[in-house]
Amino acid sequence: MKRLFFLSILIVFVLVSIRFTSPEKAIPVKENLKDVFLPVQIGLASLGRQVYEWVSAPVLFYRTARHSRELEQEVAELESRITQLTEVKLENERLSRLLGYSQSAAGQYEFITASVVGRDLGSWFGTVTLNKGTNSGIKKDMAVLTPDGLVGRIMFVSDYTSEVLLITDPRSGVSTLIQESRTPGIVEGIAGDSGLVRMIHLPSDALVDEGQTVVTSGLGSIFPKSIPVGRVIAIRRESAGLFKSAELRPFADLNRLEEVLVIKRVLP
Repeated sequence: MKRLFFLSILIVFVLVSIRFTSPEKAIPVKENLKDVFLPVQIGLASLGRQVYEWVSAPVLFYRTARHSRELEQEVAELESRITQLTEVKLENERLSRLLGYSQSAAGQYEFITASVVGRDLGSWFGTVTLNKGTNSGIKKDMAVLTPDGLVGRIMFVSDYTSEVLLITDPRSGVSTLIQESRTPGIVEGIAGDSGLVRMIHLPSDALVDEGQTVVTSGLGSIFPKSIPVGRVIAIRRESAGLFKSAELRPFADLNRLEEVLVIKRVLP
């Protein structure tokens, strides 16, 4: 150990002597020392980078996670906003259509616009509840429709709500006629959830074809004349042979009602 120590001192002494006695010869020695210590410098630099990455990784992960949560929240807010705007757009389109129809029929009827706020699932959508009642001028047996066609009539009414009996309910009956042939009949609901109605009491020799249009006849005091009801999709002969019936698909989409028009008064 002593020899190694003295040898080290001797080497240092020689290098220092060379440095001070011959500067032009110190440059190669300096360069040689750089070459000797280069791997050590590279190793230290690599170790420093690893330590930095190890220390900064949790901070970077936290920042990334927080940024990800912020982006997710922003996306959720934007999606919610888009949904709300879409609902507003669709509602405006429906209300614009109702307004256009009510204006075009302003010379025939006086309307009350109402929104559907409930359905009776126990009778296969046989009734719906509206958000307006006697305080808005609605009375029992007023006719209800959409721009597409007949919906039904007011069955019960309270101060702020009313219940509509749909034409698809088996309890419903509407005096109608086939538009093309003027053949009269009664449209009634069919039990079940088919969404269809049936026109009964048609004479066996009546001219009834698929695709014909059925409208209200105006007989009675509930439904005004010429309101579209539905289109014939099938004809059946009754068992007795004296009459036949026709199945109709209503023009109004009764399973997707959101706003309706109640006929408050038929104008002269």
